[in-house]
Amino acid sequence: MNNKRKIILRIVLFIATITSMFFVPWILVWAWIFPLPDTVQEQVDEAIGHGFDGIIVYVDESGKPPAFYTAGWHDRKNKIPANPKALFKIASISKLYDAVAITKLVNDNRLSLDKTLADYFPELVGRIENAKKITLRMMVQHRSGIPNLTDTPNFWIDPPKNSEEALARVLDLPANFAPGEDYEYSNTNYLLLSLLTEKVTGLSNFEFIKEEILNPLGLINTFGSIHDVNMDDVMSGYYVGVEEDIKTTDYGSMLATAEDVGIFLRALNDGSVFDEGEQDIYSSLYEYNHTGLMPGYQSIAKYHKDIDTVVIQFVNTTNFSGYTWNLLEIVYSRIVKIVRSEKSA
Repeated sequence: MNNKRKIILRIVLFIATITSMFFVPWILVWAWIFPLPDTVQEQVDEAIGHGFDGIIVYVDESGKPPAFYTAGWHDRKNKIPANPKALFKIASISKLYDAVAITKLVNDNRLSLDKTLADYFPELVGRIENAKKITLRMMVQHRSGIPNLTDTPNFWIDPPKNSEEALARVLDLPANFAPGEDYEYSNTNYLLLSLLTEKVTGLSNFEFIKEEILNPLGLINTFGSIHDVNMDDVMSGYYVGVEEDIKTTDYGSMLATAEDVGIFLRALNDGSVFDEGEQDIYSSLYEYNHTGLMPGYQSIAKYHKDIDTVVIQFVNTTNFSGYTWNLLEIVYSRIVKIVRSEKSA
């Protein structure tokens, strides 16, 4: 390459670099590179500076009493500070409870992982593509190919009023892939699993979860619906650019305190939530940690084996087209770093 071309290439690369800097999400960069605070509470306080309205963090280290950390607002309009005991819409974290419920029914020979959607819901043959080939195992593992109902038009703007309306959103749609041939996260899978639990047990999905999981663990602050709670106890939810509190909008989520989720998560990971034979089934089926996301509510629930610690993080601010999820993950990772450093000190 002659000198002239080298000079032109350098100029082009320089312009490209300068241009790209204008599109860097600097809020993420600063959140990541800012010096790590000495304490979890300092990091939680710092998170509010990233634009979150409120945050709750629960840390359960083995050998220590659980610790609670909060910052920001439980209710922004009424200036009520974040409450560590608040109820929170846990969204897809509830899939862990659903997967445990299915495991218990399989272990009791009330369900079979190898039976198909058509076996359990013959009326869906011709309404859900590949119903005769989609097994229960595929639905639990998001390998069914059934379209995700929350991706259908206007789902979050005009949410379905019940399970029947929710399922109707995906009936007669083409499959996204052949059963078992790929993976795609689909809330429809877990809607069908909850309906199956109800069909087999004669109880609502949540009532079965309550009897088989919550009651044995002594979890009294986990609920199946916003209609079962005092709404003053529910942390407000906010969407960036929308002034109103959206906590009263019913998207069908379970609610729980951070502590209840943390106790469940430890029991899931140490196996105490299971009866004999169940943990092997569960381990072949689903994961042991989860996240949750819906308008106004985003959360992370993880057990960290290397430090034998459960860390739950709730944040009541979302923006599906922005960086709130990335910020959530950065804040969470920094909190875990602080806990890990304290553990090794």
